[in-house]
Amino acid sequence: MGLRSEERLRAAEEVVARLRGELRRAGVALPSLRLDPVTAASETAGYPLVELGRCNLDTALRLAAVLHEVRR
Repeated sequence: MGLRSEERLRAAEEVVARLRGELRRAGVALPSLRLDPVTAASETAGYPLVELGRCNLDTALRLAAVLHEVRR
């Protein structure tokens, strides 16, 4: 038995908030980060998709630097 849609949506929102917080602590802000509204409203999808969205070049460089450091 799967999660009810309200529980599923709440869990997905918590994941997005956690990701946003971790990225902020790493010095990266993705302004378009959100739940995909189509999959969030779908009863057939297991969990909503997370849209990382668009960002400017400075943000992309900061994200690449953070990922590079983590990989080292």
